[in-house]
Amino acid sequence: QVLLVESGGGSVQAGGSARLSCVVSDRTIRTDTMGWFRQAPGKEREFVARISGSGSDRTTAYADSVKGRFTISRDNAKNTVYLQMNSLKPEDAAVYYCAASKLYWPTTMADYEYWGQGTQVTVSS
Repeated sequence: QVLLVESGGGSVQAGGSARLSCVVSDRTIRTDTMGWFRQAPGKEREFVARISGSGSDRTTAYADSVKGRFTISRDNAKNTVYLQMNSLKPEDAAVYYCAASKLYWPTTMADYEYWGQGTQVTVSS
């Protein structure tokens, strides 16, 4: 059974930083595109960032709301993907989910086959 386990969430002050990790087990993610999504209370889940997995390409994409503040990266040897979040704002507070897709460039959440259970990030002002 493929498992994605997120960690690194918690309570952070506005302007601070946090680093989320997502470890994948029972599946090699080397060629998967990995994504981060988030869902705030009362809101729909939304795309945050993704990173391709093919070779050394490592193409990334970000939601406009996090561009320049968040950085997605991966370590295929550790089967892990990261989300470095800087200059956090109260509106960044949400449950953050990582997901894996077999597609090179997934465009919808439905394109991701595997999902983690999420990690809560709280940002206090």
